[in-house]
Amino acid sequence: MEKLCGCIDALNERVGAFAAWLILLMAGITFLVASLRYGLNFGSIALQESITYLHAFVFMIAGAYTLKHNEHVRVDIFYQGMSPRKKAWVDFLGCVLLLLPFASFIVWTSFDYVINSWRYLEKSREAGGLPLVFILKTFIPVMAILLFLQAISMGGRAWLVLRK
Repeated sequence: MEKLCGCIDALNERVGAFAAWLILLMAGITFLVASLRYGLNFGSIALQESITYLHAFVFMIAGAYTLKHNEHVRVDIFYQGMSPRKKAWVDFLGCVLLLLPFASFIVWTSFDYVINSWRYLEKSREAGGLPLVFILKTFIPVMAILLFLQAISMGGRAWLVLRK
């Protein structure tokens, strides 16, 4: 179990590092868009959409990384004062009863949505926009799969604490 959790954690660490580079790229493109618009009076729908796409990619792929580092927003009024064993119970039950079913539901419900988008190679409705909407939609189940895997890791680590 420890080895599986380590592999999942390593995957989400790499994905999180990749997301950090996407944030840097997004900041650079934002600077470029503003410079072109106000400096040269030139606008580009594709560049503006690329910022939105990058933001969506970062948000979707970094969710599991954020969960791994326990940085999600939550109310810790009770959790912070709990013993490690009680925290393990909360983490285990939260993963099994909430996160795994939620991630599974997202994968299941987004499947047809993504397949239809790929079928037509869906593109932007804006003239001059990016022809990559189908790729953007693909990241919906990718996000859920990464969260599912991280839930297995979290639940597995909690289970190891409970078995002691």
